[in-house]
Amino acid sequence: GHIVSVLEGAIKKSSIPHAILFSGTRGTGKTTLARIFAKAIGTADLDLYEIDAASNRGIDDVRELKEAVNTMPYESTHKVYIIDEVHMLTKEAFNALLKTLEEPPSHVVFILATTEEEKLLDTILSRCQVFRMHSPSRSVLAETVTDVAKQEGFTLSPEAADLIAVAADGSFRDALGVTQKGIMR
Repeated sequence: GHIVSVLEGAIKKSSIPHAILFSGTRGTGKTTLARIFAKAIGTADLDLYEIDAASNRGIDDVRELKEAVNTMPYESTHKVYIIDEVHMLTKEAFNALLKTLEEPPSHVVFILATTEEEKLLDTILSRCQVFRMHSPSRSVLAETVTDVAKQEGFTLSPEAADLIAVAADGSFRDALGVTQKGIMR
């Protein structure tokens, strides 16, 4: 889609944004896309950090991050920090993160992900290249699970695919989870 082509263009031009925000409802693939982007810019596992803001929401966690960003990557040109559910950070942690976003070292890329963009400070949003991810429609989900099943050597009836799409309620992750359970049986 559109988001992928914009990111691919940035990689080709080597104009990789230092802060990206993926915003969208749960299951739209925000962290998956973040991981894929990190790999696409050549980031080794060793230099990829995933932080769940829901459980590391305090100022101390962000202070540690502020120190860590200054050390060089081990094996890659970039260190990538994926901060999931970034809206869960405390106010102090937000302010600390903002300082880091204002002047990030050139080797660091922040990828923030949130289901609640409206809770983020405008100052944070203005530092990020923002991508809004929309819930896939029922027909897109049905098509996706049909393709996945095909790749695994199974045929899903249109009715079954549609049922999975309805059950998944706009979430790629849930749709694929239900499909895999069905295939594994």
